[in-house]
Amino acid sequence: MRENSFALVRARWSALEPVARGAFLVSAGSLTLVVMATLVKYLGSRIPSIEILFFRSLIGFFFVLPLFIRNPLEPLRTQRFGMHLVRGATGAVGNACFFWTITHLLLADAMALQFSRPLFMIPLALIFLGEMAGLRRSIIALVGFAGILLYARPFTSGFEPGAFVGALGALFGGFVVICIKRLQTTEPTRVIMFYYAFWNAAFALIPALWFWVTPTVPELALLTVVGFLGISGQTMITHGLSQGDATVLVPLDYSRIIYSAVLGYLLFGELPGLWSFAGMALIVLSSLYLVLTEKRARMALP
Repeated sequence: MRENSFALVRARWSALEPVARGAFLVSAGSLTLVVMATLVKYLGSRIPSIEILFFRSLIGFFFVLPLFIRNPLEPLRTQRFGMHLVRGATGAVGNACFFWTITHLLLADAMALQFSRPLFMIPLALIFLGEMAGLRRSIIALVGFAGILLYARPFTSGFEPGAFVGALGALFGGFVVICIKRLQTTEPTRVIMFYYAFWNAAFALIPALWFWVTPTVPELALLTVVGFLGISGQTMITHGLSQGDATVLVPLDYSRIIYSAVLGYLLFGELPGLWSFAGMALIVLSSLYLVLTEKRARMALP
């Protein structure tokens, strides 16, 4: 009976148009990552954010290991060990900043600041990849940076320095993208995932030991769920975005901000203010524009 039900679901899934499958996966993955962030915020009331990151990375690492059952020594044969190390270090700093903002800022604000990463890709791609952005995209990026300033309000009595921590996380997230672009020329995705999870756990462990708070059994169970949701959500979004038109699918990933605002209000009583909404609008619109125009440019290449 179960086999027949599974076969029916699989047949209906296969019958869907690729863009419909992609929309479902991106939406489900976005919601999954927001649930993960919600658990991080809940656990962060007692457990340091860097310790949560350590558990999330360590558990994610164990979920990656089954990919090497047939060839367990494959990661050790890499010729790009140094680049994997750099990617792991930058990823650890970026994720540490993101987890810190989740536990110290409003959930929706932390999520919106994470989506500012495309803004930083403009100068980073110019410096490290020699890619020119053009005048229009550069102006749009400046508008997005103005959105970060609206969050921080550095020249008012409501100065929020935590916004710059979120921006720093997005900057290091941009470094991660640069590293991935270089690694993908020689390394399979599974090897990149292996070293990313390994180095994130290794780098997070050192400061985590300094601030260590021994989790209770229920907290350890939730930390395991955080690790599972993190890798599951990212996998669904990555696979979903490969299924169809980016102009349709990419905006669905930005629904994470809406989910975060709703869950933040329902579970933590969070309600972003006018400055936050203004900053959020500038960051989201400018980042979305940059992502979609980059996708179109790639599709137009011969």
